[in-house]
Amino acid sequence: MINIFLDTNVLIDFLADRRPFSLEAARLFDNSLKRKIRIFISAVSYNKIYYILRQSFSHNETIKLLAELNEWTEIIDVSKDIIEKSIRSEFNDFEDAIQYYCALSTSKIEFIVTRDTKDFKTSTIPILTPKEANSLIQSTGR
Repeated sequence: MINIFLDTNVLIDFLADRRPFSLEAARLFDNSLKRKIRIFISAVSYNKIYYILRQSFSHNETIKLLAELNEWTEIIDVSKDIIEKSIRSEFNDFEDAIQYYCALSTSKIEFIVTRDTKDFKTSTIPILTPKEANSLIQSTGR
């Protein structure tokens, strides 16, 4: 099984069905259901997901989606160490720094999946778009 870390933008694409991006994001979750991959996410993603989804859904609908997300993924806690590393990092986007250091804190992560690949140019973990990740997952046949 491949262990991947999903950036918040991919999660929102999937949960909010933001076309055309949601199609590749949905394939990732389908691969997870087929046990080809394990999806890891940052705990901090929940705040932004709630905020974005709440603009289109009721509180109860949004909480239901977050509960489902909780069942489908492994959550990485955001620690003081992760925040300190993010503050000291050279990332232009603080949220991306937190995402990166959460992924880095788990040695299991094989790559980060994001639509904003340029924001992770200093990453030591391979960065893939959802389409690239799906192609890689398909080609490995795991």
